[in-house]
Amino acid sequence: SIGSEICRQVLARGPRALVALGHGEQSIYLLLESLRDEGVTIPVIPVIADVADETTMKMVFEKHRPQTIFHAGAHKHVPLMEDNPREALRVNAFGTWNIATLAGKNGVERFVMISTDKAVNPTNIMGATKRICELIIQYCSRHSKNTDYMAVRFGNVLGSNGSVIPLFKRQIAAGGPVTVTHPDIIRYFMTIPEAARLVIQAGGMAHGGEIFILDMGEPVKIVDLARNLIRLSGLEPDVDIKIKYTGLRPGEKLYEELLLDSEGGCQKTSHQLIYIGKPIPFDEETFLADLESLRKVAGVDNVKMVELVHRLVPTYTGHAERSDALAAE
Repeated sequence: SIGSEICRQVLARGPRALVALGHGEQSIYLLLESLRDEGVTIPVIPVIADVADETTMKMVFEKHRPQTIFHAGAHKHVPLMEDNPREALRVNAFGTWNIATLAGKNGVERFVMISTDKAVNPTNIMGATKRICELIIQYCSRHSKNTDYMAVRFGNVLGSNGSVIPLFKRQIAAGGPVTVTHPDIIRYFMTIPEAARLVIQAGGMAHGGEIFILDMGEPVKIVDLARNLIRLSGLEPDVDIKIKYTGLRPGEKLYEELLLDSEGGCQKTSHQLIYIGKPIPFDEETFLADLESLRKVAGVDNVKMVELVHRLVPTYTGHAERSDALAAE
């Protein structure tokens, strides 16, 4: 959803061509169909590929020679990735390593990675992998002469794949109940077009290595969002449509954060909704060694895998029972 909207907004700025790369053929097909319906005449080249497939990605870079990359491809569903940590690492961390390093080798001018508020003090493997991605971006930035790397960190987007809005709408249409994990759970929200626009604008500000943080406004209680959607459907919450609390899912927080304590506050930019977090120094040799070790043990030795994720992301806490369960598998 974010990737498709970035494609639309980039096309509106008149590039010579756009390469739309995705692992899911249906999402690329739907994007191409909608662009045809909208009368887009700029060449859009569809590529079905897995960012974690290094051989294929090398061929893509050599063939298309992109100038700017917006990297939005990742596994994002927290509970699903808690049950599939190897896949989260394979796609999010090692996929980002593949295309970020290839960008530097192939003369890409700008590399913009989409991050998430779940990378801050992560309690789930998805958030931990995205924090690893941020560190990869900072590492590549320090070792690239020609490519400006940056990450853009923000919260949830309304109506995206995996958003609660489509789920709530389906539940309301079915007569309820609407399921909310906890009465006090809150999240930051932004519309898809606004998030995509700010991502592109942040990409234009970068000099290399920044983590841009979008001002998401005030957080919203999920239960209030559910009640408002029920009322907008012409129904009464707790009368026509019940609200059912199901309990926090594995790896889920009551609230998300946009800034690590050690990032020391935000630096203002020329845009009132875009800030920069201060990069946190880390030992690069240890980082690379741990990353390579993680690649070897992911899915093979879960005890070592959990240990290495904690070493790479010291702020990763995870749920103790989930870490123990992974280690036991």
